[in-house]
Amino acid sequence: MSYVVFALKWRPKNFDEIIGQDHIVSTLKSAIEKGRLAHAYLFAGPRGVGKTSAARILAKALNCKESKGFDPCGKCSSCLEISQGRSMDVIEIDGASNRGIDEIRALRENVKFSPVSGKYKIYIIDEVHQITPDGFNALLKTLEEPPEFVKFIFATTHPHKVIPTILSRCQRLDFRRIPLLEIISQLERIVKAEKISVDKEVLLAIAKSSDGSLRDAESVLDQMVSFSKNKISLNDVISVLGLVEQEVLFELTDKIIKKDAKAALGLFNRLIDEGKDISSFIGNLIEHFRNLMVAKVANADSKLIDLPQDICDRLLVQAREFSLEEIFIAFNILVNTQEMSKRLESMRIPLEISLVKLANDKKGLAQSESAQPLLKDKPAEHVYEKPAKFEERKAFEHPEPVKKVLPNDHLKDSFSEGKTITFEKISSSWQEIIEALSKITMSLSTYLNEGTLVGMEGNALTVAFPKNCSLHKESLEDRENKAVIEKVVAGFCGGTVRFNFILSEQIKDKADDPVLRTALKTFNGRVVKEE
Repeated sequence: MSYVVFALKWRPKNFDEIIGQDHIVSTLKSAIEKGRLAHAYLFAGPRGVGKTSAARILAKALNCKESKGFDPCGKCSSCLEISQGRSMDVIEIDGASNRGIDEIRALRENVKFSPVSGKYKIYIIDEVHQITPDGFNALLKTLEEPPEFVKFIFATTHPHKVIPTILSRCQRLDFRRIPLLEIISQLERIVKAEKISVDKEVLLAIAKSSDGSLRDAESVLDQMVSFSKNKISLNDVISVLGLVEQEVLFELTDKIIKKDAKAALGLFNRLIDEGKDISSFIGNLIEHFRNLMVAKVANADSKLIDLPQDICDRLLVQAREFSLEEIFIAFNILVNTQEMSKRLESMRIPLEISLVKLANDKKGLAQSESAQPLLKDKPAEHVYEKPAKFEERKAFEHPEPVKKVLPNDHLKDSFSEGKTITFEKISSSWQEIIEALSKITMSLSTYLNEGTLVGMEGNALTVAFPKNCSLHKESLEDRENKAVIEKVVAGFCGGTVRFNFILSEQIKDKADDPVLRTALKTFNGRVVKEE
């Protein structure tokens, strides 16, 4: 007998064997028991999560000759024929290769004929979104009022591409990505039954690489069995798939916690030498900081993190080394890096800069947090304190230049007290203003430094951020945070400046991009125009 791959051999044969889709199973069971079956279903969801398998099981349940409930017997002639793909009453159609109006017209003509041996004639159309608009239009009338013995089951990974007139005639069931822990459990059942020797970490690595697709996970396991000799090791999986193991993410984050930028770069360079995909690595690191956030907020709830409990416990320990705001800042830095890497030929440089930035910022952020837990809880020592007397309150609301109020106070002299504050004057000392703000609160300084000065109208200064920096904008727009920034600027320029923060999709010059600006500053570089 020829070899059968795991994805086919372990395909579910009844409703109870469907993994990770309990809401779908309960709906279909209830419909069968109550006799309230729709004439057309749309199974929507990612690849490899059980859409086609559920369609076949539903078809078998409807036409089973020995069924005593909602589950097919799996032994009668009808069940065997459907399982083997040779049933005359269950027609499976590939929407990608039968997408035109001629194919749909032929289907519409065949619908009129009664089933050969079963109770229903069932059409399963996979990747139904591939059918052309003309093909869909040819199917509309039949789909709305089919013969009583006909059922349609459509499956698609792109339900938004199915025209609304078709969607309105179907009962839609949305399949979910299968949770990682449930994929691991299924792989454990397979390796136990198949008597395969694997390391504990192997199944986790395979499950993570599948992105919620059980079929993909089973295919990778099949591949690893063929690749390895006696036992599948974690190194085998990493070598074949080019994965970044969980341990590396913990190790790199430890380098950031210890402010060891050199070691962080060394670890990243090692991954590149091993042939790891940088884009995947960035995604994994972003996910790791997301998990740190959840661990800190939800006390390492494995259901929210979707990882084994021992890893969740390690995440909780590591999350205690960060404040929640530090995790947000790191997350935004990495997301910005991911966006920048899509626009540059080199993905390595932006990530190297971000790793150095994360490792260096950790110390400053930690000191800022320890000195001032929240701006809202306690005013910063370097910010003007509001006078108690009425006579002094007027001076506070319209501050005059005061010596020894802020670090680098000598920079105030670059602004003429008797002249109008201009955009050019603020721009020329912007980075020094940022530096002064960092002495008060590193988080606001970090956020503001990611923005770009775009213009000034009256005393209103506009700072723009990329679309993916909404967190920066929202934090800076907080009334108390905004007041802190405006007072710092007032201490430099000797007058009132109001801030307007916006999000913008356009960047006028490459040097305005925050990641590239950091690169230019780090390497003492400049932007040149192509000849």
